[in-house]
Formats: sequence, structure tokens, C-alpha cells
Amino acid sequence: MTDAVDVVEPAGGNESADGDHPRPVAPWIALAIAVVMIGLFVLLVGADTGGGEDAESPLLGRPAPEAVGTLLDGTNFDLSQRKGSWVVINFFRADCAPCIAEHPDLVAFVDDQDALGTEGAEFYSIVVNDSREDVEEFFAERGGDWPVVLEHEQIDVAFGVALVPETWIIDPSGVVQVRIISRVSEERLNVTMQQLREAYAA
Repeated sequence: MTDAVDVVEPAGGNESADGDHPRPVAPWIALAIAVVMIGLFVLLVGADTGGGEDAESPLLGRPAPEAVGTLLDGTNFDLSQRKGSWVVINFFRADCAPCIAEHPDLVAFVDDQDALGTEGAEFYSIVVNDSREDVEEFFAERGGDWPVVLEHEQIDVAFGVALVPETWIIDPSGVVQVRIISRVSEERLNVTMQQLREAYAA
């Protein structure tokens, strides 16, 4: 005959309303919840309004660093040879979500600048850690016929780019005027360019 064993419940109890102990959450349910939470986090992080954000840089107000490379079509690129024109450069990667989101605004902005003729800014995309195939597919699917610097001597490092996208504006004297981090909009770029032109002409 076995001895009786008293069962002692923890203080405060942990029973459900019907007196039964709650069942532990199945591992697959916990995993599903974790996946959903991560997805929501990524969605919120990527939900950029497109205004972009001005960022400090020791390059602001100073001559742009050396930036040379090769365009997708095989021709050479040298930023120092673009003096005399406003230049906008955008650092990007084909699989970057904010880069994809801002691309229609960049297409519209380039069209706006082209409409200004010689007064319009030149626009260049600088590829960061990406392949020719991915970049060509990106533009084939989304449009945009401006020059793209594919191969270069770490232009992103020279400008101190940490994350893409980043957009920089260089004045006709070759001096860095603006650094915008994160996704940027057509309106923001047009307004900024107008303000810079007015200040430069004053």
C-alpha cells in the first residue's frame, strides 16, 4: 500500500476558471507570433513618409571628395568634371526597401530637372554593394534613364555613407551643400534645389 502524497499548489494559484491548469503554449504558436511581430516591426521601420532627413557631415560646406568610377554603359565618371552644374547623387542598392519606395519620386524629380534645361541638376545613382544584373533588372522594371555609377573606388566610403539610401547635393563650385538620409520625395528635392539655387545666386 502506498503512502498518500499531499499536492501543494503554488501560492496565489495558477488555475483557470474551471479549476484546470492552463495548457502551455505550443511551440509552433509561439513561433508564429514571433514571426508576425518581426514582420510588423519591419513594416513600421519601412513605412517612411518620404520626407527624408537632413544629416550632419564634416563634408558639408567643403569640396566634394574624389569620386570616380564607371557607368553601366561603360563610360567613365568623375565628379570633379561636373563642376559648373548642380549635381545630385543618390546612393542605393537594388534590394533596399526604402530605395525601391523612393524610386518613383526620383524618376519624377529627374524629369522635373530635365524640364529646366541647363538650369536643371544632373542626377547620378551610385551603386553600393550590388551586381550589374540586379541593377539592370531594377531599372528595367522601375524606369529611370539617368547615369548609374556601377563600379567605383568606394565612393560611398568617401562620403561616409552608412546606410542606403542617401542623397547628396553638390553646388556648381563642387562644394557639398546637403546630405539627406533615408527615403526622399520629389517635392522635398525640388524645394531643396530651389532654395539652394536662390541662396547660391544671392
